Amino acid sequence: MRRMTLTVRMLGRPRIDVDGADAYRFRSQKSWGLLAYLLLSERAPARAQLAALLFDAADDPLRALRWSLAELRRGLGDGAVLEGDPLEVTLAPGTAVDVDVVARGTWREAIAVPDLGCELLESLNAQAGIAFDSWLATERRRVAAASEAALHEAALGLMAEGDLPAAISCATRAVAMSPLDENGQALVIRLHRNAGDLAGARDAYDTYRRLLREELGTQPGLAVESAWRDEPSTSRHVGSRASVEAILEAGASAVAAGATAVGMTSLRTAVDLADGAGDPDLRLRTRLVLGETLIHAVRGLDEEGLAALHEADVIAAEAGDRGAMAQIRTELGYVDFLRARYDRAERWLSDALSRSDGDAAVSAQARMYLGSVDSDRADYPGAIANLEEGAVLARQSGAVRREAYAAAMLGRVHLLRGDVERAQAALSSSIALSEGDRWLAFVPWPQSLLGEARLVSGDVDGAESHLEQAFARACQLGDPCWEGMSARSLALVSAARGNVEAAFVLLADAQARASRVADAYVWLDAYILDAMCELGVQHGHPDTDAWVASMRALADRTEMREMTVRALLHGAARGSREDAAGALLLSEGIDNPVLRHRAASA
Repeated sequence: MRRMTLTVRMLGRPRIDVDGADAYRFRSQKSWGLLAYLLLSERAPARAQLAALLFDAADDPLRALRWSLAELRRGLGDGAVLEGDPLEVTLAPGTAVDVDVVARGTWREAIAVPDLGCELLESLNAQAGIAFDSWLATERRRVAAASEAALHEAALGLMAEGDLPAAISCATRAVAMSPLDENGQALVIRLHRNAGDLAGARDAYDTYRRLLREELGTQPGLAVESAWRDEPSTSRHVGSRASVEAILEAGASAVAAGATAVGMTSLRTAVDLADGAGDPDLRLRTRLVLGETLIHAVRGLDEEGLAALHEADVIAAEAGDRGAMAQIRTELGYVDFLRARYDRAERWLSDALSRSDGDAAVSAQARMYLGSVDSDRADYPGAIANLEEGAVLARQSGAVRREAYAAAMLGRVHLLRGDVERAQAALSSSIALSEGDRWLAFVPWPQSLLGEARLVSGDVDGAESHLEQAFARACQLGDPCWEGMSARSLALVSAARGNVEAAFVLLADAQARASRVADAYVWLDAYILDAMCELGVQHGHPDTDAWVASMRALADRTEMREMTVRALLHGAARGSREDAAGALLLSEGIDNPVLRHRAASA
């Protein structure tokens, strides 16, 4: 007997389909609110919590909850199980949930979702209270960002496969959801140019330039300018393996020595020559080197690097090269981590681990990035487990820099959770490992965090000394993220010394530095906003409410759960009862005693 296919559709008009046709319809909108909360929450909620969240106005909230649970069971079919306290949900085998497909499925699966890009629970009016409304607003922003990320990834994948019309369609849909995103706009322009549609590329470029001028008073950044001005390669000169290898080596060496423009020209030439030779191994290697170099050595050109890596992935898959696929997926996951597309990053990095086949160096890199993803999302137990395992694997493979990176991110986890002693130990270890391996380009990151840990412990002078050195190094390197991070912490030092006006100036400078390129670290944007909101609340800055709103929107959209709670706490401090209730609700799922204490006291 054929099993029916049941799909829970929460994008657009919520409904449950069986074999593609509408099935049972819930009689109460609160049933949809309950189902969404059960399916999308990080952990199983207690029945009393659900009753208070959704049915607090009912004469008997627990009875109302039982009625809605009975309705959910009818809608989800006999194979679904809803039981226990906390309430666990197990869907029948084969049941699909559209939101889950968008967030965690492949890009092919995501773009096949009929209502991709529509609002979560469109037009839902559950009338459930301020805490539920706050939760729903957060989830709507998160799901919208997941849809945009899936469309962007699909555009890159389709471009790599040569289906430019479909790629342009996906990229255009993604840009419509986030018109100010420079990376998305750069991709649309590059796709039109690759398709030979110069008029379409010019129109996209001009439209974006006008939008920036009208909305922000700025000009397009390096990613868009590069996509608009760089001519697509049409050369098919044939190079010998030896000549391609030599050009590849020369390009990588030039970039490492700081001659970025010259080096990148050589690397692009190597790709063209490899394509002309038709050698799959050369085509794979040249794209892998080009992609990694663009991502790690050049600020503002991650989008071109992603395109090269997606092309490399297609070649590696055709060749069945699991090692290369693992390496490529690690880099793709790293970029999605930086962009706060955490579900996509987790998918790439988990796949990299499954293909690493015991390679300790690749596994170490994937683990440390997974731990970083967990940390940004405030899954601190997961972050600690992945980062510690990544550090062990790095030591086993002699990858000192990866061990230093893992130690720095572990230090950040301990700092955020209020364990200052362990934070200082991990960050000091990271600095020592980096300096021992002459990885001076990384030192400002753990040094900035160590300065903040010193400040938290009350050592203002020690903090200032670390942070001034970190800022000087960051400026010498020209690294926007490190500059922004150290400037943020220096602002807190100024505030601690009573120079509040200087602190606000430094925070504005930190924000400008950290976001001056398209491939900035998005979590840092939220972290800088958090400091601006904190000081703004304390000192009554007139822009505080705008900062709180910006931080909330950014944190919600990217699933930075702790940053969402912090934004709500800032709102609560400005007198919002709704934000206080939302902070208390959302903090319960985060293993951070400092944050939970603040939320309980709001």
